[in-house]
Amino acid sequence: MNNMLDFFYPEAFISLLTRFAFNLIIIGIIIIFFYFKKTKRRDYLFTFFMVSTTIFLMIYLLDSVKIQIGFALGLFAIFGILRYRTDTLPVREMTYLFAIIGISVINALSNAKISIIELVFTNLIFIGMFWGLESIKKLKHITSKLIIYEKIDLIKPERQEEMLTDLRNRTGIDIERFEIGQIDFLKDIAYVKIYYSNDNRENMADNITKTKEFLDNL
Repeated sequence: MNNMLDFFYPEAFISLLTRFAFNLIIIGIIIIFFYFKKTKRRDYLFTFFMVSTTIFLMIYLLDSVKIQIGFALGLFAIFGILRYRTDTLPVREMTYLFAIIGISVINALSNAKISIIELVFTNLIFIGMFWGLESIKKLKHITSKLIIYEKIDLIKPERQEEMLTDLRNRTGIDIERFEIGQIDFLKDIAYVKIYYSNDNRENMADNITKTKEFLDNL
């Protein structure tokens, strides 16, 4: 009977639940109130929450069986360098993912030498940084879109202000700047990439194009 009780350690189990709940609350605040509130994208929510859960439990359990921290960090680093084969992970999403991994590792590896106040303050620093940076208008997300432009006479440098006005009027978008790419004089068209603010909401349809090489090399 006593041997059966050895399979359950109340203090360790409560510590696991407490740390996991604390980590989930911090990650939830960052993902829901900062990332999702700005981008309105649901496709990465599953990834962020599951990566955080996996990293936290893996690091916590490895640390609990006295695996060296260097080895544990090496394992979690594998997740950080993984690239999703279907879509290239945008820089903004990669930044959130890296921060979420880091927070999960910190919360999992914090030991008795670290006070609760220090741990809470560290997590509040992350929340404060996300809140502050997301609030700065100059750091707002800029969306790009590829346009096939037929008024080829306006691509001249001295007429680009007129071209910018024409693009704004025809698209209804408050375009901040544009870049002229490949020019086809046989068809009298030019490929133009416009940049505009879209309240940090990325339109994935903008990535669907037959001229992807132009976007990659511009």
